[in-house]
Amino acid sequence: MNEKQKLLKELPSVDEILKNNNGVKWCRTYPRKYVLQAIRDVIEMRRKEIMEASSTDVSVEGMSGEIEMKIEKLSAFSLQPVINATGIVIHTNLGRSVLSEKILDNVRKIAESYSNLEYNLEEGRRGKRYAHITKILREITGAEDALIVNNNAAAVLLCLNTLAKGREVIVSRGELVEIGGSFRVPDIMSLSGAVLREVGTTNKTHLYDYRNAINENTALILKVHQSNYRISGFTEEVPISELKKLSEKYHIPVMYDLGSGCMIDLKPYGIHSEPAVQEIVGSGVDVVTFSGDKLLGGPQGGVIVGRKEYIEKLQKNPLTRAIRIDKLTLAAFEATLMEYLDEDKAVENIPMLKMLLQKPEKIKERAKKIALELKRKVKAAKIEITEDTSKAGGGSLPEIEFPTYAVLISPANISVNDLEERLRKGTPAIIARIKDNALLLDARTIRGDEIGSLVKGINAALY
Repeated sequence: MNEKQKLLKELPSVDEILKNNNGVKWCRTYPRKYVLQAIRDVIEMRRKEIMEASSTDVSVEGMSGEIEMKIEKLSAFSLQPVINATGIVIHTNLGRSVLSEKILDNVRKIAESYSNLEYNLEEGRRGKRYAHITKILREITGAEDALIVNNNAAAVLLCLNTLAKGREVIVSRGELVEIGGSFRVPDIMSLSGAVLREVGTTNKTHLYDYRNAINENTALILKVHQSNYRISGFTEEVPISELKKLSEKYHIPVMYDLGSGCMIDLKPYGIHSEPAVQEIVGSGVDVVTFSGDKLLGGPQGGVIVGRKEYIEKLQKNPLTRAIRIDKLTLAAFEATLMEYLDEDKAVENIPMLKMLLQKPEKIKERAKKIALELKRKVKAAKIEITEDTSKAGGGSLPEIEFPTYAVLISPANISVNDLEERLRKGTPAIIARIKDNALLLDARTIRGDEIGSLVKGINAALY
């Protein structure tokens, strides 16, 4: 018997590895299906190595480390946390707004127990799911009534289907936006059964354009906020106050799709292009829709606030059940909205607002801390701090650049592209930007409790 045959004969069986202490531990910890798959894969790899005349360890102990790595990889969740070092606060691809520990505590309490989701504790009978957020939304926005569905596109779809199915909706040509993922306002309108009536031009729409389009089949005037784009130069749009006067004259409701939907006045922070929800509701608009996970800083959802008569119609539409939110989203929304009862607390306690509106000096302090830790642990790269700009992201505040500080890493032994890839594929994954042939880590979106993992991941990726 030659050496190759001897090694093949010594290869352990699947059953032998399963009965080993490690095998027993793996079966207790991981899905048996993945344990078996990993064992078979490693045995097959060893067999190929032997056939290719490579010297290899065929002992159970010698194979255990590789088997465990494969099991862990197979068993890892697809959806996983990442460190966002891009500086984009509401990063669409990275899950948009981060929720605070306080909000998560409320979600955990509801998730691990039965709840009064649709049960009225006072009256001892069936209750309404949306009662849990209606009161708080009325208090914050000043609206008569409110509803939340699973995202803003669903909110717009529901409103159009309920209030204008088979009839015309007047909208400015310059507001027929694409909201992402190739979904466009005209497509949503078509799906709702409403008939699109475009008025004006891409850059200019006048009040008379709306007035001339009104007829006996007009059901709704739709205003779409330019939350993810801006048209500048030779432009004109009709103020919502003028549209409201027109709507009252012809007894036609006005709907405003705000998109991002901010609950605080951003003007004190130098941002004048984003109206607060309260401001729009106060102008008399009949129905307002906006996202929950953008400038609100909560979970994904489409918030609808407005006049009670219209919200009640929306609640009666069978489509509402198909796009309703679950108890965990409700729990997250209620806890998020509670923060807005005190605007100062909201800015401090809602992670998205805190990241977006933090002062550059604070960001610089965190950048210095990151750079110091990297210089202590990392030797194969040049580390320096630089000024840069961040974006809000999520299609919000598209024209505004926020001053920030970032850490630049210039690797000595590998290319910056290789470093970016290794960090992206690491655990935890670190998502950064490449700028001027260096890796840029924007300290705005790196939380204090992530610095240790960040430094460890970068150190591992450089060697």
